[in-house]
Amino acid sequence: MPRSETIIPLEELRRPRDTFSRPIRDLRISVMDRCNFRCPYCMPRETFHAKYRFLGSGERLSFDEIVRVARLFVQLGVRKLRLTGGEPLLRANLPDLIGDLTAIPGIEDVALTTNGVLLSQHAAELKAAGLKRVTVSLDSLDPATFAKMSGELGSVEEVLNGIAHARRAGLAPIKVNTVIQRGTNDSTVLDLVEHFRGTDVIVRFIEYMDVGNRNDWRAELVVPSKDLLARISARWPLEALERNYRGEVAERYAFADGRGEIGFISSVTQPFCGNCSRARLSSDGVLYTCLFATAGTSLRDALRGGASDEQLLERIRAVWLARADRYSELRARLRATAAEPKVEMYYIGG
Repeated sequence: MPRSETIIPLEELRRPRDTFSRPIRDLRISVMDRCNFRCPYCMPRETFHAKYRFLGSGERLSFDEIVRVARLFVQLGVRKLRLTGGEPLLRANLPDLIGDLTAIPGIEDVALTTNGVLLSQHAAELKAAGLKRVTVSLDSLDPATFAKMSGELGSVEEVLNGIAHARRAGLAPIKVNTVIQRGTNDSTVLDLVEHFRGTDVIVRFIEYMDVGNRNDWRAELVVPSKDLLARISARWPLEALERNYRGEVAERYAFADGRGEIGFISSVTQPFCGNCSRARLSSDGVLYTCLFATAGTSLRDALRGGASDEQLLERIRAVWLARADRYSELRARLRATAAEPKVEMYYIGG
């Protein structure tokens, strides 16, 4: 009896895999380098002050350029797009871009990450433009802690109001991302869980990471996800859930009483580099292959220099084929030998 063989479609064979055989499935697009918060772990006020020079409008990719690049990434295997910042809702006419991106054949999911302050103004038009879901950054419900972690800009009430508008608009599932720092907001974790328990909002706790160069990261400030899991499950029993798809970064848990779920993103204590399929595009068109990258490849120069789609595809393909990033798995060694600064999170999104 002849041996059965798996037949791989020619289209799949043409899609690039990096040096660890990781495909490219997700593209995170920063549409704005500015933000209306000054979170100390991302954009500390002492650096990003009133006179700090952000990109000019002509330096950022236009919507037409973003759509063109997104179409090329789809040819290479991308199926999911996430719009980030800075704060993406500071970009004028963002629903127009979302409408164009959701119309690209092959795109299965378009999502947005925001601090939520402007969401109440834009949720309905974002949904109407085709946005499927939204992730909101919210580090604490305690007003004083929130103020400390946002640079004393915005308020808890504004973020919660934005989430309420997103729910009414039908943006779902809504995920709340919470970065936990020991001694700063770890004491407010249970309050956050209790607030959203029984709703369709999924809270995800993120281990504090050494993204960028300015957040004074130290390992002792990290609260391991397993410690948070133990603390939360002691109050509300939890049951482990399967990942929704290969490469999903969050470990998922459901409340045993059926009142929703939570997640944990453990880049520090449980690195997931082996399944990372994300590429990142800065608002001025630089392609990065890792959140912790020290260098990127400009696509804007080629876009504005008359490059053809074929030439752009080959440039992107070459970058991905050469990709060898696994920073979180090698964190201790790379931090000890670091010679170049890492790209800042506000510049390419989280």
